[in-house]
Amino acid sequence: MENNRNYFIAIALSVLIVLGWQFLYMNPRIEAQRKAQEAQKAQQQTEQVQQPAAGGQTPAQTSGAAPSGQAAATATLEQALAKSPRVVIDTPALSGSINLAGARLDDLKLKGYHETVDDSSPIITLFSPAETKDGYFTELGYIGSDATGSVPGPSTLWTAPEGAKLTEKTPVTLSYTNDKGLTFTRTISVDERYMFTVADKIENTGQAPAALSSYGRVTRYNKPTTPSVYVLHEGFIGVIGDDGLIETKYSAVEKEAVAPAKSTGGWLGITDKYWAATIVPPQSAAYEAHFSYFADGQPRYQADYKDDAFTVAPGQSIELKNLVFAGAKEVPVIDGYESSYSIPKFDRLIDWGWFYFITKPMFKLMDFFFRYFGNFGVAILCTTIVVKALFFPLASKQYASMANMKRMQPKMEELKAKFADDRMGLQQATMQLYKEEKINPIAGCWPVALQIPIFFSLYKVIYITIEMRHAPFFGWIKDLSAPDPTTIVNLFGLLPFEGPTLLHLGVWPLIMGVTMFVQMRMNPTPPDPTQAMIFNWMPLVFMFMLASFPAGLVIYWAWNNTLSVAQQGLIMKRHGVKVELFDNLKGLFRRKEAPSK
Repeated sequence: MENNRNYFIAIALSVLIVLGWQFLYMNPRIEAQRKAQEAQKAQQQTEQVQQPAAGGQTPAQTSGAAPSGQAAATATLEQALAKSPRVVIDTPALSGSINLAGARLDDLKLKGYHETVDDSSPIITLFSPAETKDGYFTELGYIGSDATGSVPGPSTLWTAPEGAKLTEKTPVTLSYTNDKGLTFTRTISVDERYMFTVADKIENTGQAPAALSSYGRVTRYNKPTTPSVYVLHEGFIGVIGDDGLIETKYSAVEKEAVAPAKSTGGWLGITDKYWAATIVPPQSAAYEAHFSYFADGQPRYQADYKDDAFTVAPGQSIELKNLVFAGAKEVPVIDGYESSYSIPKFDRLIDWGWFYFITKPMFKLMDFFFRYFGNFGVAILCTTIVVKALFFPLASKQYASMANMKRMQPKMEELKAKFADDRMGLQQATMQLYKEEKINPIAGCWPVALQIPIFFSLYKVIYITIEMRHAPFFGWIKDLSAPDPTTIVNLFGLLPFEGPTLLHLGVWPLIMGVTMFVQMRMNPTPPDPTQAMIFNWMPLVFMFMLASFPAGLVIYWAWNNTLSVAQQGLIMKRHGVKVELFDNLKGLFRRKEAPSK
């Protein structure tokens, strides 16, 4: 028993990981699908409770927050796009249009990403107009008063030059002048990826000072369709002043709005697993931020800010600049924006998790190998080798401790016989034996504990980084972020039918199970029947549990098991400990002797 204690600790921790996955991923996935169906039904039954101004929004007052009122969405995409004039967006990474009603970014597609691994499938749609059931948009505007006249808001119709087209090389300039002599000139530019720069100039040609505030908001109607899991944050996000990074789930905001303290600097928005939309307000102005859920009219989620009022004197002008990120959360792109635009902690838009200091370097290492070999699957294998090499000294100590414990086994049996009825005496004698032989009984445990953050970090990288999405390996693995598509039920595709999901078991989970079985046979079979049964059934249980895991993680686990077998065999030989693998394998097929009568 003592020989296998450390191994059982590792097994117990692994079981906790897998059970956690089952509880925190699979169960919420089923629940999320159920709630999505209920929400869709409720949305269809929602009646329009107010008639909004043109453009789908009601104007806000000077003392109020960003606009909130929204009618129930019923239009198709084609109908919504035809309702108002638009400026085409066409860059290497984006396509879509700017709605001149409100100067909204409400029609945006990501050229480099498809809905499935098939390149002929539709490209990802990020933004949709407010009139559609999948409304998702970003809007920047102003809040004024009767003294300022009408200021740019949800219903404002901006003017654009004829034939204007927004590209990475050609900005677009919009203009609007109200009846009080205020002229708003908005220049929108975009880089070759996903960052929009919105520069406003406000000129007061009237006779009276104009006091107004600016606002910005990201509004969406529907939650993402990906299942809610503990290791991934989807919902509201921002770095707001002294509050630092704020991550708030949709469910939390549905219960109570979040209003951080008034701050200067930072950013806010809404994030999905792979995509995000955020606003970076003017960094020198104080602003109030809100994460809200509205149930009036069209149910929706909104991240918005409103800055302090400022005054434009007659004959004077003022300039403001906002940044809007709308696109894929590519690691080098996000990191580049953080440095080039001096956006505080913008890299946290990617959910690196608690072990940020491990997870991000893990990705960097994996990305290095990817750039060298051109395959993320190979990068996972190489990264695993590096991790194994780094932990080799710890593993050596672990197996050395196991060797010493095995060497002391005869003496331990003598002590157990000597102190059969004296538990306290046995403990004292055992500790004295450890002291005389210079053995640390817990030396084999802490290397296992230290590797748990590494496992979670690698899992995090595979699960949340967009670089892993639709990344192929070899053969039938076309997407490392999705489960192995093969199944043993139809002989891995040889039979013309799909097996039940419950029995889905692909090639790589089978390989993982075999490697786990071999690794467990590296140690002596426990004499206790219950422990022996765990040894026999554990690989099979893990095979079925991991069948729903991303293929990249299963490949990692199988490869890690293989390296562990080689590493353990090498270290045990160095310490003069017998490798039990072949004897254990022979014992499985050896005919058991019948008990004597």
